[in-house]
Amino acid sequence: MNIAINSYCLSNRVDYGFSVLVWFYKRGCVLDDITFNTLLKGLFRENRISEAQELFRKILREGMCELSVVTYGTVIDGLCKAGNTAMAIELFRVMEKGSCKPNSHIYSTVIDGLCKDGMIDSAVKLFAEMTEKGITPNVVTYTALICGFCNLGHWREVKLLLKEMMHCKIHPNVMTFNTLIDALCKEGLMDEAEDVLHLMMERNVVPDVVSYSALMDGYCLQGRMTEARNVFDSMASKNIMFFCTKAFDELQAARLKPNFHTYCNLLDGLCKNGNVEQALLLLDALEHEGEHLHIVYYNCVLNGLCNAKKFHIARAIFRDLPSNGLEPSVVTYTILIKGCYQNGLLEEAKDLFLKMEQASLSPEGATYNVVVQGNLRSGKYDDASKFFEEMCAKGFAPDASTFALLLDLLGTVEHNPTIFKMIQKFAPSTLKQEN
Repeated sequence: MNIAINSYCLSNRVDYGFSVLVWFYKRGCVLDDITFNTLLKGLFRENRISEAQELFRKILREGMCELSVVTYGTVIDGLCKAGNTAMAIELFRVMEKGSCKPNSHIYSTVIDGLCKDGMIDSAVKLFAEMTEKGITPNVVTYTALICGFCNLGHWREVKLLLKEMMHCKIHPNVMTFNTLIDALCKEGLMDEAEDVLHLMMERNVVPDVVSYSALMDGYCLQGRMTEARNVFDSMASKNIMFFCTKAFDELQAARLKPNFHTYCNLLDGLCKNGNVEQALLLLDALEHEGEHLHIVYYNCVLNGLCNAKKFHIARAIFRDLPSNGLEPSVVTYTILIKGCYQNGLLEEAKDLFLKMEQASLSPEGATYNVVVQGNLRSGKYDDASKFFEEMCAKGFAPDASTFALLLDLLGTVEHNPTIFKMIQKFAPSTLKQEN
């Protein structure tokens, strides 16, 4: 039931999450801190600040559960993100007086809130208080302070904090480096920002889209459009080179031959980073070099091709699998079936599903979820219901994305009994209240 509440909250349906509370009472289950933490987080997620505060006060007033450090942390984090740092500090001081003391996460949250409000002196004071009490700062704490000083242009303090981090063996993460890059770019210090990017790579911290976006923004602000375009063009290739080159260099230095897991990670990484062509070249090289091929290699590439909207290539590779001495697995069929639905090929999807069963391969939960979602998105609600019932009969359940899609359709497909029936199987009390 807590998982159900969390699913509703993550889908921005916290009201439905509250409706699940009825089940607790009907089944004689005790509400715990996880239940309320999830609901509080859901309310803050939907920016329903006053309702979250009222729920917290009710928990305190009525002793509905034993408050944990996570409960306090959820409320303090929500208040800080809503810009109500003053109230967050009040609650923080209440914690200090009680038995549930603030930990490093809560200190970091409040320090971050103070820095974002420009109250850097108060943040530094709280940081000193933290260390005096023997609570060790972490990379999040230092990053919050560095961000605060960067926003004020206090570079001397930034350098001191970075040195202190190194001395304490706390390594900057991608957020720390991105904070520095963004601040330097806003100051027009592009050479220094590029140096930070190179330092990231030297320290095995992979730059992300935020890193490159900050650099592009900095160059654009200076009218240096050529440099901005160069950053844009090299963004993907730099990341892929860093993943792949480093891995192969280390293998060669150690005189080790890449194995099954190495190739799987490389192929999957290339595809997920939009370099499907390079993944195809690697797969082709493996075929010609006489490497022992595995269906998992092809699954990685087929999934990448489908996501890159190159289904025609995926289909051709799938058909050639037997010539490479390979038989499709359930995962292979699931990937191709999903690709069919993405391209509106409903009949071909059905045909693949039948061929999978004819090959004595039993559909898995993931397969059924793909088929149910594909039919729902295509408006084939009766077909979706048929596979849904079959899935349930075999002991599989709809995943979060299937359930979210059903809930969305409940609001758009007016009075559709099929959709209603499918949801009712899992959330009868929710639908009763909705009705």
